[in-house]
Amino acid sequence: MKKTILTVAFAAVTAVLVLAATANASSAGGGATARSKLTLLAPAAPGGGWDGFARESQQALRANGIVNNARVINVPGAGGTIGLGQVAQMDGREDLLLATGAAMMGGIELSTADVSFDDVTLIARVADDYNVLVVPKDSPYETIDEFTAAWAADPGGTAIAGGSLGSIDHLLSGLLGREIGIDPAAVNYVAYAGGGEVLTSLLSNTASAGISSYNDFRDQIEAGSVRALGTSAAEPVEGIEVPTFIESGYDVEMSNWRGYAAPPGISEEARQELVDIVTEMHATPEWDDAMSRNRWSDSYATDGEFQDFIDTESLRVASIVEELGL
Repeated sequence: MKKTILTVAFAAVTAVLVLAATANASSAGGGATARSKLTLLAPAAPGGGWDGFARESQQALRANGIVNNARVINVPGAGGTIGLGQVAQMDGREDLLLATGAAMMGGIELSTADVSFDDVTLIARVADDYNVLVVPKDSPYETIDEFTAAWAADPGGTAIAGGSLGSIDHLLSGLLGREIGIDPAAVNYVAYAGGGEVLTSLLSNTASAGISSYNDFRDQIEAGSVRALGTSAAEPVEGIEVPTFIESGYDVEMSNWRGYAAPPGISEEARQELVDIVTEMHATPEWDDAMSRNRWSDSYATDGEFQDFIDTESLRVASIVEELGL
């Protein structure tokens, strides 16, 4: 009983803190400019990929005096669409950037809320992160070919662990399954809250394989606890000693891209100021260091190039989600 009361109390406090952070993000912009006080909204819990991306940005902005004050707030939930929905309602606010990326595209497709990238102002695509397919160290599969042969022979009996439904982990499971002749809707995908739980399922042999960010598995790969069979990058990435799916003969690639958007209704001058801020951050040595440490690839794009990417990738993600039967 005591445990139940504490759990309920903790959930209530957490809800209040999230609401307070959201309200603060909505109201704190009165009179502020992006150069004087910039808010970076990470639409995920602390410790997640978007949170790490926002905090690396914060460090680079602070270290180089690009803005006077940069802070990160977290508004987690629903594949990033809770944060997206909040920002979509901050019409005209010019001192806030929303961290966004591939996972949000899946979240948009699965969300019951009528919100999309059309409801915010695109600023920049900044970097690409990549996922990796791993198996436990005691798995009988030494290569991706051995694994896919067994998977194709028994799709239902081959559990693939990954992040939430609609995440890049889930989308990749469908793409790779389709590539080897499995109906994406027939993939036995087991969704978890994050990479830590995916790893636990692998080490306990609950799943045959796992898909998550390379950074989620990096320590375990280096320690030999899991064996990496392939990565989702289109080309080899420096620091990731794992063959790409394409190198192994599978026409499958997808980046867990990360970038920034701003609220709707901002002036062209304010939009350009935000683009300039991110561009200056992107050119700093601190950002170069963040790219190297996180094994990210540079994919910087703004304006029409970023918009074209969003339009094309959104259609691709929508198609995959449909094939997965979500």
